[in-house]
Amino acid sequence: MPTSKSAKSAAIVALTVLMTGTSACGYYSKDTKPKVNSVTPTGNIAGSYYEKNYYKDPKGTFWIPLKPAAASIGYRMKDDTSSGGYAKIGYTDVMYMLKPNYSQAFSLGEKITLPDPPIRHKGQLYVTPTALSKFLQTEVGWNPTSGEINITPPVDKEAGTQGADAPGTLRIQSLSEADKDELVAYAKRYLGTPYDFGAGSYEETKKFDCSSFTRHVFKKFGVTLPRLARDQDNVGRRVSRSELDVGDLIFFTVPGRFESDAVPGHVGIYIGDGKFIHTWGEPGVQISKLDTGYWHDVILHMTRVL
Repeated sequence: MPTSKSAKSAAIVALTVLMTGTSACGYYSKDTKPKVNSVTPTGNIAGSYYEKNYYKDPKGTFWIPLKPAAASIGYRMKDDTSSGGYAKIGYTDVMYMLKPNYSQAFSLGEKITLPDPPIRHKGQLYVTPTALSKFLQTEVGWNPTSGEINITPPVDKEAGTQGADAPGTLRIQSLSEADKDELVAYAKRYLGTPYDFGAGSYEETKKFDCSSFTRHVFKKFGVTLPRLARDQDNVGRRVSRSELDVGDLIFFTVPGRFESDAVPGHVGIYIGDGKFIHTWGEPGVQISKLDTGYWHDVILHMTRVL
């Protein structure tokens, strides 16, 4: 992208930009080529790529496929093509949901109304750049002449501390050794349960994603956790590795998901002996080592949940 003042002015005229008030399997169609270190007209670093498979409807409105747009900023997308099914976008957690021909969508836990309902075109979900900007709550630039799309990675908003305040809620750190053993045994009951991105309740789907698994286990012990890993991270208090005890939550970063890597994208439960239980890809619910290997290198926080 040009960086001179005159070039930026020209870019602003060429690009459709909307500013709102306010993680991954890559995907690109055969005609798209990702760029690095691109800059939006306002000077923000953005995920940028060229999309040649845009669609111009009879009214002259431009539509772009949603999946490669999400992939350009590190998200993955699960598109339910069944009648009335939602497309889900995020990393280990579902952060955004929409479906074709509906203006109502869900963005970062909020119900929003899109200016243009998404459509299905040639089997893919398409959105307008304006709707995409509101949906992701970030800045989107689109040059219909070159096909270049710039999307600023969404900046995470501080999530309020929720849940775990109902009468009778247990403090995990106050559990007896027998209770801790019961918690571990209960979590291990689900070893091998399939992982599913954006899984619904276990009772309905018999599947988990990372945060629905921790939520399900803690519910058994009187603790109501928020649905998303990043919100679960706002419950309880930080502990160090030397303080870590059975039942503590461990949060991991997903590099590149947001402008800051200090946003948790994965969560598991410490079960002692340097191991934690969590769900991730294959084989679903599994036990991993905490002090060596991949997970050790991406530890973000350790938390004792109230």
